[in-house]
Amino acid sequence: MPPSTPPTDRRRFPRWVYRHGQEPDSRFTLANERTFLAWVRTALALVAAGVALEALALPLEPRLRLAASVLLLVLALVLPVAVWVRWGQTERAMRTGDPLPSAWISGLLAGGLLVVTALVLLALLVGP
Repeated sequence: MPPSTPPTDRRRFPRWVYRHGQEPDSRFTLANERTFLAWVRTALALVAAGVALEALALPLEPRLRLAASVLLLVLALVLPVAVWVRWGQTERAMRTGDPLPSAWISGLLAGGLLVVTALVLLALLVGP
């Protein structure tokens, strides 16, 4: 263990984050955690939207509606894992003084929602 790491860090999880560098300003750590929780909240909204789209049986072409619903649920499944990894990368970067990781998750979400919107629009135009 590096000498700059307090002994209490050995018990913190995940070790791949906390075994490196020094403790950053707690305001930055808490901001990183709030960002993580906001992404989790977004994932919950995606679950709600995916379930609602199919459960409400809106007058849309059924296969396109199902495809949009499944894509929303897949995004909701992938998002928490991706943001947990990004949380750890950001925390580790703050601890070591390295540059922060890129915001690729935003692009993933934007691309997924673009496809979902196109599917729903197409389903509206085609009709049931």
